[in-house]
Amino acid sequence: MGEIVDLEHLRLSDRPLAVCDVDDVVLEFLTPFQGFLGSLGHRLVPRSYRLHGNIVSAADEMPLADAAVSQLILDFFAAQETWQTPFGDAVSALTEIGAEADVVFLTAMPPRYTEMRRRLLDRLGLPFPLLATESAKGPVVSQMHGNRPLPLAFIDDMAHNHVSVADSVPECLLVHLMPASEMHRHAPKPAPHVVQVKDWQAALTALRRHFANTA
Repeated sequence: MGEIVDLEHLRLSDRPLAVCDVDDVVLEFLTPFQGFLGSLGHRLVPRSYRLHGNIVSAADEMPLADAAVSQLILDFFAAQETWQTPFGDAVSALTEIGAEADVVFLTAMPPRYTEMRRRLLDRLGLPFPLLATESAKGPVVSQMHGNRPLPLAFIDDMAHNHVSVADSVPECLLVHLMPASEMHRHAPKPAPHVVQVKDWQAALTALRRHFANTA
């Protein structure tokens, strides 16, 4: 059972709802994170779909301790406004989606970094509501959507998040979108019922079809 997330500030209209992950979906994560690592004398070796164990010192190629990697991820979240940029056509596509549906960003990030992410998204012209949580996404999406008889879609790059949402909200359209990087080639594949897209234009098409078919 996921924790109850505070949704007091969230006001949904009588329109479809699109819930969207942020890192490597709306904002580039892996590429700028690699630049961030390089600035500190580290580099990422994409041997598997994990950051822990795959970040090494550029000086001696020794893997960094897990605790050090965890701290680097937090440090990157603190510095995200300097490093992160939009992923593909996310800004224009989400602007189009927002004209016909409610959009909510659900980011897997410690809530204490919400303010930095909020400023960055606003600067990019993405003023949609933002929720940061480290709990399972399915229960949060279920809590958000409630019993509304309206179309619902979820966009994320992580297969386990699609499993969580499918378990909690079976009627939700699941859209899998992720970068085409060497590390992402190691990522677990989503289930067959998850719609896999390569870019935001394809995601936009899938959402519009779902909204039209379930309206």
